[in-house]
Amino acid sequence: VAVGSRSQESADLFANQFGVPRRHASYAALVNDPDVDAIYVATPHSFHQEHTQLCLRAGKAVLCEKPFAINAAQSAAMIATARESKVFLMEAMWTRFLPLIVRVQELIAEGAIGELRMLWSDFGFRTSVNPAGRLFDPALGGGGLLDVGIYPVSMAALLFGQPNRIASMADLGETGIDEQAGIILGYPDAKMAMLATAVRTTTPMETTIMGSSGSIRIHSPSWSPTRMTLNNQAGTQLLEVPMIGNGYNYEAAEVGRCLRAGLTESPHMSLDETLSIMQTLDAIRAQWGMQYPME
Repeated sequence: VAVGSRSQESADLFANQFGVPRRHASYAALVNDPDVDAIYVATPHSFHQEHTQLCLRAGKAVLCEKPFAINAAQSAAMIATARESKVFLMEAMWTRFLPLIVRVQELIAEGAIGELRMLWSDFGFRTSVNPAGRLFDPALGGGGLLDVGIYPVSMAALLFGQPNRIASMADLGETGIDEQAGIILGYPDAKMAMLATAVRTTTPMETTIMGSSGSIRIHSPSWSPTRMTLNNQAGTQLLEVPMIGNGYNYEAAEVGRCLRAGLTESPHMSLDETLSIMQTLDAIRAQWGMQYPME
């Protein structure tokens, strides 16, 4: 319906590419558009709080791109604004709504791999160091953890909840951001998640969920998957679960479903869970001694 950008030129460029009828030269103009009901915030990490609250205060429902914010304090402020305003807000962790991930949850609930025990998940890629680029700029929340580490951390949260033990280390690069990191999360009942993330190292980009009587391996790319292998007492099965489009449509459909139902948050990606994930990310960074300039 509409796009808002920092300038008319950039708004027009995007709108022309995707056939968007309304083009706004500022975010303020977008949130004041009477024909806009919900807004997808896709600005850099460090602007999520400001732009989300701008939308919420104008009464616009928000789908905020992951990571939800820079830290848990910002996240809590955004959630407070949404709840006080009684306006819908959801983190855009799009992978959670993909058909294959929904099927994984069904298999686990059916007992296909027994009691959950362990998770291995990684997301890393190698890119050139560019101190002025978003991925390497601390002022924009650069680094692997917030950009791609959020995927395995969120997967661990989906399966196990909030950890009660964290052990982690990272290699901090010349700009001060995490270029690669290893993370172990521990949970009650001896459950454990082993995660890896990087912006300077290419990893397999797979996820393996291990239970007491089997395992599920989500094939690469596990952040946008259509294939998995189920291993259990019945044997080995390759399961294909296709998706329509690029995958972002499923989270958008969930926002529409919630708004039609009069909900102010999604039961499948609750604000309490989003806050819990951000608290985990904060605790991981604290072990590295890594802070962003705005903190």
